[in-house]
Amino acid sequence: MLSNKKIILGVCGGIAAYKAIELLRLLTKAGADVHVIMTRAAQEFIAPLTFQTLSSNPVHTGLFDLIAEREIGHISLADRADLFVVAPATANIIGKIASGIADDMLTTTIMATKAPVLFAPAMNVNMYTNPIYQDNEQKLRRLGFLFEAPVSGTLACGWEGEGKLTSPEAIFEAAVTVLADKDLTGRTVMITAGPTREEIDPVRYISNHSSGKMGYALACAARRRGAQVLLIAGPTALPDPAGVKTVKVTSASEMHTEVMARVAGCDVVIKAAAVADYRPQVRSSNKIKKNNDSARIELVKNPDILAGLGMMDRGSKPGPFLVGFAAETDGLAENAAKKLNEKQLDMIVANDVSQPGAGFNVDTNRALLLFKDGSRCDSGLMSKDLLADTILDHIVAQLAKR
Repeated sequence: MLSNKKIILGVCGGIAAYKAIELLRLLTKAGADVHVIMTRAAQEFIAPLTFQTLSSNPVHTGLFDLIAEREIGHISLADRADLFVVAPATANIIGKIASGIADDMLTTTIMATKAPVLFAPAMNVNMYTNPIYQDNEQKLRRLGFLFEAPVSGTLACGWEGEGKLTSPEAIFEAAVTVLADKDLTGRTVMITAGPTREEIDPVRYISNHSSGKMGYALACAARRRGAQVLLIAGPTALPDPAGVKTVKVTSASEMHTEVMARVAGCDVVIKAAAVADYRPQVRSSNKIKKNNDSARIELVKNPDILAGLGMMDRGSKPGPFLVGFAAETDGLAENAAKKLNEKQLDMIVANDVSQPGAGFNVDTNRALLLFKDGSRCDSGLMSKDLLADTILDHIVAQLAKR
């Protein structure tokens, strides 16, 4: 997600400096070229060699570091950066930048850059709530600096409250969001995700192996790209994506109700959920006892949400761009094309769930994308995060043709 992006990671002196190691790992894993600047105080907590080993780049600690012949270190880094991330950001560094002080490698580089700067503050709760600090933060926000707020918890000093550095994952997500193209700004995107559960009795249900990972990846990617995102999710073990309105449902009928009630005003609908085709005709109010060697459960069809969306009366205006998913084990292209046409979709994402790394409960996927105009694209095997952006790239391109 961050290929060809140069990120400067500033590490300040605080016990939370150890979390910057995990943040560095996330950034480099996503393809970023990360250069670390450490303050003198930060070096009291972690040795520069740790960051140098993980980033494969020299760590900058002195104001007069030279990167190459005739290059002044802080100017060169400032010019090359796509993004600055300061984590942990102390009250001291934020106060300096707010006051225009540039007296070390980190402050001079920040003052010299035109790249966006993202601060992740970490400090004692009384420092964080101090009016002087709060004024400094508000001043920087007004000037366009970005902040990923700390969380409440037990602090290293023994106090309890706000000031604890947020998770490396949250800072990473904020960094990716800053760098993402905002080509879905002004669009409303509805996404369904996960399985549905069709109850047999209070103990048992019919469901499938969907983890919801693909739908959640799409929701996160759409939000990063500026969309207002509504996620309607069946039962999953995934945390709600930040910045996304999430509606939880259990059954196919509940998902149908929520989708149809909220579809008006949506520009894009992506039906990534694995919705059960059938439900028990009768749901027993008590647990069904094991009395016989065999049992029979009568099933009835669930409402076809995707078909219902495709058949909506769109009037003179084009309705939402409608994307379906098809999980197949054979006849991938044929079955997907049939579903695309029968359900009047604009696009379908088909994958062969029998293939390694391309089915349920994995972090990767391989999809065949088919479009209403007859074109198609094979994504190849990739992470679900990358596939989410690939799908959205095609949606943005198709929307531009409308």
